[in-house]
Amino acid sequence: MPSLENLRKQAKLILRWHRDRYYPVAAEIRSGLPRFGQMTDSEILSQGFKLGDAQELVARLHGFESWQALKTGVNTMSDHADTISTKPVIAAAEPQLFVADIKASCDFFTGRLGFAVAFSHGEPPFYAQVKRDGARLNLRCVERPVIDPVLRDREEWLSAALTVATAEEIKALFLEFQAAGVVFFQTLKRQPWGAKNFIVRDPDGNLLLFAGPAE
Repeated sequence: MPSLENLRKQAKLILRWHRDRYYPVAAEIRSGLPRFGQMTDSEILSQGFKLGDAQELVARLHGFESWQALKTGVNTMSDHADTISTKPVIAAAEPQLFVADIKASCDFFTGRLGFAVAFSHGEPPFYAQVKRDGARLNLRCVERPVIDPVLRDREEWLSAALTVATAEEIKALFLEFQAAGVVFFQTLKRQPWGAKNFIVRDPDGNLLLFAGPAE
């Protein structure tokens, strides 16, 4: 469990991202706060959002119903750290992309983005996973588009976000993809919240965010 001071900083960062209309935070708010559950990204970012809302989100992300409950939990853990068992740790997340052709999608990820095929199921294949370094993406074959492509582009609905550790790496990754002939939905751009990112569109229209620090 992070310290209470670090949790306060997390809440302030979420609040700043909302004010700056940082789209990835909208998905986090929608999944963490039920009252935002049926809103689009744009609707969430246009809603009033206060520090108390951000604190509630941080609390829920750590398994508590409210900020006050989180504070009590942190204090209790601090007082009895030697006797409290450790919460389970989620080691990884694997976003799922909906695609029309598993082989074509695997060819794109291996040939253009430098991924490798971890596994492929079925004949013809209907499910697969591609990997690069610590990133894993699951590919599921569907007969028709699951997401309205017009809405996806307009709202910038991301299918996955992948990160690197340094400003040098995000620039190098962009140049690598550019040399491979990748189609960009957004080219490398410095964002006001202190990041550099770009967005790749895969053959099925899925939007993949690649991000790293600006400095």
